[in-house]
Amino acid sequence: MALTTFPVLAPALPSLSRSTAPSDPGRPFAPGSRLDSSLDFDHIFEVVRAAVRHTLGIERPGLGLGLSDLPPSLGAYWQVTGNLIVMNEGLVQTMQAHAGSVREYNSFVYVILAHEYLHALGYLDEGEVRRVTAYVTRTAFGETHPATKMAEGDLWKMYPFLALAPGGRGRRLKVVTRFDLATTSSYIR
Repeated sequence: MALTTFPVLAPALPSLSRSTAPSDPGRPFAPGSRLDSSLDFDHIFEVVRAAVRHTLGIERPGLGLGLSDLPPSLGAYWQVTGNLIVMNEGLVQTMQAHAGSVREYNSFVYVILAHEYLHALGYLDEGEVRRVTAYVTRTAFGETHPATKMAEGDLWKMYPFLALAPGGRGRRLKVVTRFDLATTSSYIR
């Protein structure tokens, strides 16, 4: 039996000019302080989805989230053609313990989820997805927001303590319930 391969076509990369306006400037989108209060993964993902939809005009419903014991050098992954984003639970816990504010912690989770969400939308090249994550985040939050600084920087250089996070080999997976409810609540409860 022959194996057939199909090319994966990512959406076109937007112009990364710092003066580029959102895809629909007439549509209201003001994340402002949406990352400033205690949020669960689902609510942070709602901010991710809204920022990507507003900036790039694309979205994908029906994703799930899992937490796993991954090596400290790996923030998260999404398996090509899959529906599950898997985040590094040790990194999340370490950042939560060391973050100077709720905004900083939520920004960290936002950047990790945004990066993997963009993979799920078809951006497979790591360099490209990092550029697009930074573009979406800067467009949504502005240049001084912690999420923008994280998206444009290197998390492990910004937060050296992340290298000391507990890790593993991904043998344990906990599925996060009540995630991506905005698109799954009609069929997943």
